[in-house]
Amino acid sequence: MGANVFLGAVAIGIGAVVGIVLFVPFVAIQYRRAGHLTAGQLVLWISALVYFFAIWTYTLLPLPDPAGMRCAGVNFNPLELVDDIRGAAQRAGGSTRAFLTDFAFLQLALNVLLFLPLGFFVRVLARRGILVALAAGLGISLIVEFTQLTGVWGVYPCAYRVFDVDDLLTNTVGAVIGSILALLVPRRPVSDEPDAPRPVTRGRRILAMVCDLLAYALVGIFVSVGIQAALVVTGNRDVAVETDLAGQVGSVAALIIVAGCVLVSGRTIGDLTVRLRYAGGPAPAGVTRLTRLIGGIGGYALLDQLPGPWGFLTFAFLVTATILAFTTRAGRGLPGVLGGQELRDSREHGPAGRVEITRTGDARRR
Repeated sequence: MGANVFLGAVAIGIGAVVGIVLFVPFVAIQYRRAGHLTAGQLVLWISALVYFFAIWTYTLLPLPDPAGMRCAGVNFNPLELVDDIRGAAQRAGGSTRAFLTDFAFLQLALNVLLFLPLGFFVRVLARRGILVALAAGLGISLIVEFTQLTGVWGVYPCAYRVFDVDDLLTNTVGAVIGSILALLVPRRPVSDEPDAPRPVTRGRRILAMVCDLLAYALVGIFVSVGIQAALVVTGNRDVAVETDLAGQVGSVAALIIVAGCVLVSGRTIGDLTVRLRYAGGPAPAGVTRLTRLIGGIGGYALLDQLPGPWGFLTFAFLVTATILAFTTRAGRGLPGVLGGQELRDSREHGPAGRVEITRTGDARRR
């Protein structure tokens, strides 16, 4: 049980890191593919990402020590599982409990269960049926089995786990069953008009803010890691280890990128991701772009350049911006207050128009 928990934790950890890196492009694609992103869709996609890595952690890990490993065998008999189940039934002697806890039955059941979510996700997320689930189950199972058979494609001198055609069969059956079970889940109709304007909500504004923070942080991290790697390669390891040069340059580079995005387009990376924009207001475009920058991720990024003792200002700004996003109309927040602007869907054209407040406090335009 401890090993299974560890492998599950590894899958969750890898999935979390990859999910953070891919979050902004994922949200952008979803808003252009479906026109929106719900909490349920986000949970499903995160689950699918963790499941993808769980397949590999549970089938390939732990990796053996090459010095002490033993080569595993192969099973090319597709009906050996029938003999295994027959043997389990004989050992059970008519006892259902003994049969269900027999190793042969548990191995078969777990192989089916491991790929059951795959068929579910194929139908619910990809909106494809049994044939695609079958092909996906067989294809991924083949990749896993051949990875084992080839010793992770030559990393090891031989297979360290048994190549078993019965696994191909049971994995594929699991994917098909998952696809069938997914029919029980009510499905929302897919929008035929992803470019049609949608209501502007506070949740959508908060999502844009999260995308802004992630984009700023990730750009800074990538630049910082790149500089540190360059310093080490060029023989300046002491500079990389003993100073924060890479971190400072990365932070400034991230500030320049987010500021350039707003000053050129009038929208932050988060706004572009969830298809929002600010409109209206008494000030000219140049001024409103500046207020959009200072009132949003630009203000946070500027304060982030201050030395450590002033870090509380960055935190205070973040708290204030979050509170205003929840308490102002349609989540227009600090940028809307500073520029006197309203927040609207970027797919909606024309002047800002009159704002109508819904019962939930969100804004619609007429």
